[in-house]
Amino acid sequence: EVHLVESGGGLVQPGGSLRLSCAASGFAFGSTDMSWVRQAPGKGPEWVSAIKGAGGKIYYTDAVKGRFTISRDNAQTLYLQMNNLKPEDAAVYYCATGFKAGGYWGQGTQVTVSS
Repeated sequence: EVHLVESGGGLVQPGGSLRLSCAASGFAFGSTDMSWVRQAPGKGPEWVSAIKGAGGKIYYTDAVKGRFTISRDNAQTLYLQMNNLKPEDAAVYYCATGFKAGGYWGQGTQVTVSS
């Protein structure tokens, strides 16, 4: 059974940083494309970033380029390092299987950016 468990969210001031983690199990993590998606209140899901399983190529939406970094390790964990956070980054962040999050999703972790 696929399990994705996000952690690391919280309250941060504008300009601050957070590191999200996603613990994965129940599938071949190393060869699976993984992505991060966020959903702000009253808005639809927004794809944020993805990392390919084969080759590790990385992609970002324009809004986070230069500020967010996606990575993965050999311990079945996906990360999203978020720097220089802005109020518009506030959302529930989900990790998901699939390059465009077309597979399984975790339960999400809340990121609040406020002074």
